[in-house]
Amino acid sequence: MGKMDQIRCFVLDMDGTIYLEGELFDFTKDFLRRVEEKGKKYYFFTNNSSRSQQEYIDRLTGLGIMIEPSQMMISTHVAIRYLKKHYPDHSIYIVGTPSLIREFETADMKLVQENPDIVLLGFDTTLTYEKMAKACHYIRNGCIYYGVNPDWNCPMKGGNFIPDCGSMAKMIEASTGRFPEFFGKPSIHTLEYIIDITGCRSEEIAVVGDRLYTDIAVAAGSDVTSILVLSGESTMKDVERSDVKPDFIYRDLSEIPV
Repeated sequence: MGKMDQIRCFVLDMDGTIYLEGELFDFTKDFLRRVEEKGKKYYFFTNNSSRSQQEYIDRLTGLGIMIEPSQMMISTHVAIRYLKKHYPDHSIYIVGTPSLIREFETADMKLVQENPDIVLLGFDTTLTYEKMAKACHYIRNGCIYYGVNPDWNCPMKGGNFIPDCGSMAKMIEASTGRFPEFFGKPSIHTLEYIIDITGCRSEEIAVVGDRLYTDIAVAAGSDVTSILVLSGESTMKDVERSDVKPDFIYRDLSEIPV
């Protein structure tokens, strides 16, 4: 039995994989239909921590893709689960969007603006100098420090990009000398989260995405299958230069055998 024959569920990245800047690729729905026809499951996982789970569910609904909440995984929930388990009574200062903050409020996390135990950095499209200055002050003075997702850039239409959480972390590192551990892909926290939520064995899971250093790297050293699609950020030249190698490479979802 080949590696692809064992797959029972696909965990799909979103931006650059099923759509680009919110515009659904023509082949996405056909791929999902093929997965369902084979009696297999699909989930979505986005590293983008600027939006809430419900916002992503609503976006998919607007694109004609109806899913259960459990099918929509976000890096924010990986962070919440870890922090609730390991730091249940700690206060948190979040550098993030209102949507990110609401996810933590919904989870009954202790959020503060002053003297936190933990600083958490997200992909903050509402970033201000005041937020960065406060975060750097707390981090410089010894706060526990984490980042939600390590992406350097967020892809936009026309091959353009905007700075993502990883780039913001580099700014903080230049000021404080500290760089955070992240929760999103490719962290082991995400891999464990995916295996737990899907209920599948590692060898039955395929992670599909367009980024080598997140989507593909999350499967490294495990029995999870990694599938790179060239519909987003990564190119074949990137693959040649990278130490991270996918198990399979396809132009887009339409070429993946289900």
